[in-house]
Order: sequence, then structure tokens, then C-alpha cells
Amino acid sequence: MNTLTLKIPSALEQELLRLSEQAHVSKSELVRRALAAFVAQQKAAATSALDQAGDLVGCFSGGHPDLSSNMDHLNFN
Repeated sequence: MNTLTLKIPSALEQELLRLSEQAHVSKSELVRRALAAFVAQQKAAATSALDQAGDLVGCFSGGHPDLSSNMDHLNFN
């Protein structure tokens, strides 16, 4: 495992200590979990809509092939 050293404000360190005691884990473990969650969230946000719903693209048959470009098919009520 690699080591990362960082400086944090004392108020944040106190919160980190409180939360680590509450969760019965070390401060390092708590920070690892928080960083892992952040990285996962960033990966999910960077995933394209096609990647997220790729299994749905083209799964319907029938309909008008020019539905997105032919104004005759649009209904503006």
C-alpha cells in the first residue's frame, strides 16, 4: 500500500477522528473509503449516456425511421 501525506485543518481532523471512532475504523481507513467513493462518483459522472444506457439503444423495433428529423411526426399540442 502506498502512503499519501496531506495537511488538513484542525476542525476537519477533529471531525475525522470523531467519525472514525463512531465507525470503529482508523482515520486512514475512513479517508480511503471517502476517496474511493469520490473516485467512483467521478467515474460515474464521466460515463457517457450511451455507456450507461447502451443496452437500450436500438432495442425497439418498428416506428418511423426518421422520427427525430421529420417534422410531420412531431406533435405540438
